[in-house]
Amino acid sequence: MKTITLTGHDIREAVTMHEAIDAVRRGFVDLAGGEFEMPTRTVLRDGQFLVMSAHHRSSASAMIKTLSLNFQRTPAIAGTVVWSETGRLDHLVADAGAVTALRTGAAVGVATDLLAAPEAGRLTLIGAGGQAPDQVRAVHAVRPLRQLTVVDADPQRARALLETLAPELAGVELLTATDAESAVQEAEIVCCATNATSPLFPASALPAQVHVNAIGAYRPTMRELPDELLADSTVVIDELDAVLEESGEIIHALEAGAISKDALTELGTALTAPAAEYGKRTVFKTVGVAMQDWAIAQLLAGKFLH
Repeated sequence: MKTITLTGHDIREAVTMHEAIDAVRRGFVDLAGGEFEMPTRTVLRDGQFLVMSAHHRSSASAMIKTLSLNFQRTPAIAGTVVWSETGRLDHLVADAGAVTALRTGAAVGVATDLLAAPEAGRLTLIGAGGQAPDQVRAVHAVRPLRQLTVVDADPQRARALLETLAPELAGVELLTATDAESAVQEAEIVCCATNATSPLFPASALPAQVHVNAIGAYRPTMRELPDELLADSTVVIDELDAVLEESGEIIHALEAGAISKDALTELGTALTAPAAEYGKRTVFKTVGVAMQDWAIAQLLAGKFLH
């Protein structure tokens, strides 16, 4: 029996964002096709501890992720991802923080590639925390950026993020801001990666055509987007049961009568449906599902175990 243990650095060295996006895209297609057993994640201590699992039927492989989450520490996410396959004694153990950031970014890359205007190149990122770098990398992978504005209440943290990303964004105009409402007014793509409990901006602040990704709110008490935006947009989600249980934005909008369940389209379904004409405003809301972690773990297993 062999156990491969991978650090965050190992994962970053082994997997490119383009590879992660392709793997997660295939995962969403398989999810829509019924290839996964995937219970809704176990949430303990109001979201401070999470347990997620997924079994991919056709490959007979499974992933279990356990993590603790604390926004008062750095890194905020700590834990492990364990991948195994029926019939094999070998298994893989990977750093949950790196896998989570990579797979969350990759899901945003998949959705942005599907929903954003082909020429979109101005990104406003709200939140400069641990998930932020991979949000930028994923969007840049599918919609090469001309301009990036990072919004954070702490200007120093926003500047530090831009310094980190600058070598990867040659030729991109890099800006910081502290006011989200003004920063989204000319954006073509918006990424929200915060732990906000109320909407970050009014729907009226956005241009007529824009794609918005919202990844930060993963509990019913958290919200990044206003009801009016969801009511006025094509809304694509990662998985229906997950968002109905965990997404503060979706729960609030449903209870307010701003949207109905019929207005929500799972990403896997959207990827496999005939090409559609989406509205000028599109939203991707994700709380994160175990399939995404499985997709990255499967990719790593292919590199290190096969």
